[in-house]
Amino acid sequence: MLQPMRTPSGHVFRMERKRGAAWYAKYRLPDGRQVQTKIGPVWTGRGRPPTGYVTGRLAEEWLRDTLDAARRGMLPGSVRAGATFADAAAEWLRYVEQDRDCKPSTLSDYRSVVRARLLPAFGEMRLEDITPQLIEEWRASLGSGRATGRPLTNRTRNKSLTILGGILERARKVYGLPSNAARDVEKLRERYDATRFAFYSPEEVLALVRGAASEQDGAIFLTAAFTGLRRGELIALRWRDVDFERSSIRVYGSFANGKLTTPKSGRGRVVPMVPEVAEELARLSQRGHAAGDDDLVFPGELGLYLDGSALRRRFRVAQERAGLRPIRFHDLRHTFGTLAVRGAESIVELQAWLGHAEVRTTMRYTHYREQSDAAERLAAAFRPAEARAPDWQPATRTTSPCEADNRRHGR
Repeated sequence: MLQPMRTPSGHVFRMERKRGAAWYAKYRLPDGRQVQTKIGPVWTGRGRPPTGYVTGRLAEEWLRDTLDAARRGMLPGSVRAGATFADAAAEWLRYVEQDRDCKPSTLSDYRSVVRARLLPAFGEMRLEDITPQLIEEWRASLGSGRATGRPLTNRTRNKSLTILGGILERARKVYGLPSNAARDVEKLRERYDATRFAFYSPEEVLALVRGAASEQDGAIFLTAAFTGLRRGELIALRWRDVDFERSSIRVYGSFANGKLTTPKSGRGRVVPMVPEVAEELARLSQRGHAAGDDDLVFPGELGLYLDGSALRRRFRVAQERAGLRPIRFHDLRHTFGTLAVRGAESIVELQAWLGHAEVRTTMRYTHYREQSDAAERLAAAFRPAEARAPDWQPATRTTSPCEADNRRHGR
């Protein structure tokens, strides 16, 4: 049985937030749905408020116009009947995969967050019932571990909030959701030092290579640590991209989640190939099976693409055999960054080697060059005096004419 339509009603109120006070409206639509939305930041000055700011009178006028439009059935942003968060999440995942051409690895991360953190909390809820308060309660449950079984960091919770916001923003366009409730939830402060990496020294890398289960695995670990190629880029590497004559490796593709795509930045790059890598790859090319230009450098079974998950597991075993502290496979790329920053002529050159889209990402490695330079300067300062050339000489005192005359006469 259909419920009778109600007369729309509501009120405006002022809310104090860290970024300043703002006017909000809370109103009920004819179909019984309750909506809360931000009108704009509070203006308390004299004269006409700047663009975007709202006085109490303007907030009341906004609500009056909104309720009038609702009464006449002209209110934009009516949610379509039956639209749940699960519907919106499925549409957003389709959108980022097909319309935004999202990379398989990124899409896999999105699906994982939606499946593990968002659908259990909001899946069957109507879109219009999701409020900022509910979102904050959900985020708190992620931090306490109630929702996932273990507490999540602020950084991880912020990433989940960003995905939730993306889903609701897409729902605003597709389903006519009046407002995106995630916009009114401030992100948490992140205690994260982007300059701190886990990485190996060159000696530890060589120990890892010795602990590898096969010659090919050892070559993969060495190439990852001494060229900075990502795991998907290593799996996609072909012999035509290894230039022994110019001591370089061309990176044009990446293989992940069963698909061959461009590198993460969307552009190819050329990386210097140090002698250790060149020698290892030269040996690998003579191992007795196909090494033509179109063949994979690190093939899996039957010459097909290598299984990345199995490679990661063998990497763990090699670490244990070598007696090394555990780090992620991706940290071999950080190993290259922390070593290469000392040899690069500029941060822009290092950015090109690493294939970063933004130079600010590469800037994280400058910390390690500064540390190295500072250590060398400090070592020189503590070196015994007889082992270093003096960087200053005592000032020579000039003898005055009177003193010289006194010395001649024994005075």
